[in-house]
Formats: sequence, C-alpha cells, structure tokens
Amino acid sequence: MKRSEINNCIKEFEGLLKKHCFALPPFLSFTPEEWKTKGHEYDEIRDNALGWDITDYGEGHFETKGLYLITIRNGNVHNPKYTKTYAEKIMMLKEGQVSPNHFHWNKMEDIINRGGGNIVFKLWNANRETEDLEDTDVKIFQDGRQYFVKAGSEVILKPGESLSLYPYYYHEFRIQPGTGYAIIGEVSMCNDDNTDNRFYEPLGRFPTIEEDEPPYRLLCTEYPPAKD
Repeated sequence: MKRSEINNCIKEFEGLLKKHCFALPPFLSFTPEEWKTKGHEYDEIRDNALGWDITDYGEGHFETKGLYLITIRNGNVHNPKYTKTYAEKIMMLKEGQVSPNHFHWNKMEDIINRGGGNIVFKLWNANRETEDLEDTDVKIFQDGRQYFVKAGSEVILKPGESLSLYPYYYHEFRIQPGTGYAIIGEVSMCNDDNTDNRFYEPLGRFPTIEEDEPPYRLLCTEYPPAKD
C-alpha cells in the first residue's frame, strides 16, 4: 500500500469513530515526531502491538481485500511481563471489502457489530489435523443463543449483534450490499498476529508500504525504540 493511502484510511477511520461517538486513547493521536520522544513508560504499546493497523493482507488490493483495525489493549503470551489475558480491537470494513477466510489456533474472540451496516459472516469447522474446511454443520454462538448452520452458510450481524468464534472456526466476513460500512468490535483472548492466524489461502498479515509521503500516524509495527 502507498503511505498516502494508509494516511487517508486512518483519517477516514478517525472521522467515522468520532461520528459514532467512539473516543480513542490518547496514544492513538501521537504523531511520528512525538513517538521519538516517548520513553519506556510506553513499552506496553510497543511490545504488545497496540495502535493503528491498516492491512491489505500483502496483496495490494485494499478496496476489495482489506481491513481497518486499532488494537486498544492486549496482553502478550510470549512475555510474562504482561499479565493481561484479554485484548480489544475496534475495526472498520467497507462495502466491497472482505476479511479473508481464516481461523486462530489459540484465540477465542467475540466479534460485535458496533454500528453502521450489516456484517455477513461465513463459517466452517476446520479439520484439526489437515486444517481443511469441513463439510459439517457449524455451531453458532450469537448473543446467548446457540444454533447450527450448514458449512459456509451466511450469518448476518445487524448493529448490536455479535458472534463468539472459537479456535479452529474458519470465518470470513464482508458488508451486506447497500449498507455501506460497519464499525466492528473485537473482544478476545490475547492477540498474536504473528503466529496465530491461519489463512485458508496463504496471505500476509501486514502490508508492504510504498513511502510516497510522510506518515500521519505510525502503524503498530513501526514504533521507534524508547528514548532513554
């Protein structure tokens, strides 16, 4: 992705979160210059990849395969210094985009429609040995209700509704045509985007960036070392 595209995505996301009265923690407004002055008091942000995360899954087609994300809080399964056992994200998806089919080996998560349009999910059970898609009914956990759907069937989340997704649940989601965009919450166990994403088709998790203008905000993978 071009840096200018990432900058525009962040500004657009900021504007829509403001419209939905979703206030962000102060560190999300730090400029790249401000980050250079920050010391070890902000190590939790650096070490646990909190912050802005705009991804095209390494394919360069953000308008059709992409996601806007912010990790607001997170623990760290690799570092005993951080004892939080949970994470929280706020995300945005626009009509025409898809978050591609994947599961997590370890993370359980709730995905919540926080406002905007409807989210269309498709889910499959993963074979625990081969990691292929199973053609078996999928148990759905939706806002305290449990029921089954056929593999690959559509489950639609309207604003306020949520799904609980367990490890080895393949899931992809997009926006229902005609409903624009959705603000999406995620409440989960600790998030590890480096080792706990199993995409059905091999994909990258983070974009390759073409620097065509200075960054407006740093992404969660770009923080400079702490100032001593």
